[in-house]
Amino acid sequence: MVPPLLVIAGATATGKTGLAIDVAERLSVDGVAVEVISADSRQVYRGLDIGTAKVSMAERRGVPHHGLDLAEPDATFTLADFVAHAHSALAALASRASAAGCPALAILVGGTGLYVRAVARGIATDALPADTAVRARLEAEFMVGGLGPLVERLWSVAPARAATLDLANPRRVVRALEIAEVAGTGHVLPAPRGYDAQVAWLGLTVERETHLTWIANRARAQFDAGLVEEARALREKFDPGLPAFSAIGYREAWALIDGHTTRAAAIAEDARRNAAFAKRQRTWFKAEPDIGWQDATNAAPVADAVAMARGLLEG
Repeated sequence: MVPPLLVIAGATATGKTGLAIDVAERLSVDGVAVEVISADSRQVYRGLDIGTAKVSMAERRGVPHHGLDLAEPDATFTLADFVAHAHSALAALASRASAAGCPALAILVGGTGLYVRAVARGIATDALPADTAVRARLEAEFMVGGLGPLVERLWSVAPARAATLDLANPRRVVRALEIAEVAGTGHVLPAPRGYDAQVAWLGLTVERETHLTWIANRARAQFDAGLVEEARALREKFDPGLPAFSAIGYREAWALIDGHTTRAAAIAEDARRNAAFAKRQRTWFKAEPDIGWQDATNAAPVADAVAMARGLLEG
């Protein structure tokens, strides 16, 4: 048993998390048990807080959140791990609400498209082809030669997959190459099995120039909030080559620490990479059907999201 699911999707720095919390607060006043599941492949790692724009305890305003701080940066965390965690959180929410005699709603919010799709559309993660030997070889190649050669190979053997992938994320590049080697370059994701309750999708979008400004402002705010110190502490404890640290901001902070760049240049590079990442996210979500897109710069998303949520609760 799972609760109805409201999906809030879109590119980075469009206000998805804030919208989810606003919706949760409004519905909670009406006695609805609402919890948020973050679908962000870097926020699952403990300690990567500022650089991943992880919502703080204060910012959550009492709304329960899942999908955060699930693993150490040096641990392997897969799509299947995330789906298992999400299903556990969804079942627990439904059980608690049933025991309390109140309606329940889950909000799945994030920009990691595959995480969102796997939960909201029901991808059979156990049906994804895998070969641990192939993956180990590709990971060894990454550790020796870096990400560049692997990205070039992916563009060569599976350009359609490369076009929708976060190519700065070593784990995703390695996984895509593994699938290509094991199942062939024409392999597609398993057909969705569906979600076991009502689902509604809302997407946040914003005009390009405004979005670039938001991205730049967030990069600057992250550096002001202590990203450099966070990156320094993480590098003292963990190997900086770990896939977790493909999260945008850490490479730039380390370059600043090591004297290879200036603060202004580091912030600019952070913003540039996030802008490129946002473009890939938009490409991904364009392929998702049934998303009701809203302009993040006006007040409509909150009212519309609440209306969508109430529609789900009414069945």
